[in-house]
Amino acid sequence: MPRLPTLSVEEERIVRENLGTYTENMGGTLPNSVLTLARKPNILKAVTDLWYETIIAPGSVPRDLKWLAAHVVSVSAGCQYCAAHTGENTVISDMPAKKVEAVWEYETSDLFTDAERIVLKIAQCVAQVPNAVTDEDFGELRHHWDDEQVVEIVAAISTFGFFNRWNDTLATELEASPLQFAQDHLSDAGWSIGKHAAE
Repeated sequence: MPRLPTLSVEEERIVRENLGTYTENMGGTLPNSVLTLARKPNILKAVTDLWYETIIAPGSVPRDLKWLAAHVVSVSAGCQYCAAHTGENTVISDMPAKKVEAVWEYETSDLFTDAERIVLKIAQCVAQVPNAVTDEDFGELRHHWDDEQVVEIVAAISTFGFFNRWNDTLATELEASPLQFAQDHLSDAGWSIGKHAAE
C-alpha cells in the first residue's frame, strides 16, 4: 500500500503536459513513482532529466542492456517495483523475455556475451552494501567497454540506486502492465509484489 498518495486527476494532467518527452518515452503512461515525485516539480525535473540521459538518450551502450543492468541492480537491492518496471522495459527495448528470465544465470548461460556478463556482475555488486565491485571487476569492464561506455553503464546502474530507494521507501503502487509482466516472467525467480500492491 503506498505511503504517499499520488496526484489528483487534474494535477496529473498538468504533469503530463509538462513532461512531454518523458511521457512519450513511457508509452504515454506515467509511473506512479513520477506522480509522487511531481509534488516537488524541481526534483521531478532533475530526476527525469537524469533518467532520460542515462537510460533513454542515444548512446553507445545498447539500451536493452542498460535496462537489464537496471533490472539486476533493482532485484539485488530488493525493490520489486523497479524490478517489474526494468524487466518489462528491457523487453520493450527488444531484448527477448527469455534472456530476462535467465538473467541470474548470466555467468554461465550461452544467452550472454562476456561483455554483457561483466555489466551484469557490476550491477549486482553495486547493489551490495558496502559496494562489492572490485578492481578486477572494473578491469574486466574496461576490457570490454571504452571509458565513455563505462560512464554510461555505471550512470544507468547508479540512477536506479535512487529509484530503488525512492520506490521501496514510499511503497509505490505498481501499475497493471509491469505487474502483469512480472507475474508472467519474474515470479519463477522469486519476484512478488509485496508492499507495492494496491490498497
